[in-house]
Amino acid sequence: MAEQDAQDKGFVGVFDSGVGGLTVLGCLVAELPHERFVFFGDSAHAPYGDKTPEEVLALSRSIAASLVGEGAKALVIACNTATSVAAQVLREEYPSIPVIGVEPALKPATLAPRHRRILVMATAATLRLGKFQRLEERWAADSEVIEVPCVGLADLIEKGNPASPAIHELLERYLGPWRGKVDSVVLGCTHYPLVREQIREVMGDVPLFDGGKGTARETRRRLKAADLLAPESQAGSVELRSSIDTPEELALYQKFFNLARR
Repeated sequence: MAEQDAQDKGFVGVFDSGVGGLTVLGCLVAELPHERFVFFGDSAHAPYGDKTPEEVLALSRSIAASLVGEGAKALVIACNTATSVAAQVLREEYPSIPVIGVEPALKPATLAPRHRRILVMATAATLRLGKFQRLEERWAADSEVIEVPCVGLADLIEKGNPASPAIHELLERYLGPWRGKVDSVVLGCTHYPLVREQIREVMGDVPLFDGGKGTARETRRRLKAADLLAPESQAGSVELRSSIDTPEELALYQKFFNLARR
């Protein structure tokens, strides 16, 4: 009976401005293979990094309300910008369930053996908002943090071809000037791990840090603390949804999810 109760506790709702959150979802599935996940990508309104905080908050609250209304036992905000803007508000509005956000993986980059100069590529909104500034103040006392707002990169990734010449050209423009001059690169948007190979082509053999695995570990910890972990007898599942609700868009989501799980 206890096992049945655990199975009835609901699914983990995961959302992002678009396909980028699928990189976090891949880490979540690897960490929590018995959970049921429902992923919602708001591609109709992507990218969030170009929107005002008020717009991002309104979109995040709408998505969260829908997922919780369907029975989500936890929410994972798989978007750095939405986390910065909406995480605290959603925690206040849904105090009975865990609400987990993502953040740029600056901490592990500063703890790496080589950490003198760290390049952080992110949306302009993520770099501008207070959450990142506090993260930098806490962890980067012994590092020079080079902030590179990658305007338009998430837009190009959303188009579905991570190997496109246009993406390489944009990465060369933003990152090329720093080639050979930094110790590591922080991928401060969940879209960016989808073009990890192209980033390596531009930056060479430097460590790349992203927050997906850390978010997955924190989600496990929060679910366990709330006695919400699915039993090992439960078969995990993933449902992909998009605000562009077409077969073509959902096929693109599946393609990126497969890529994220490699």
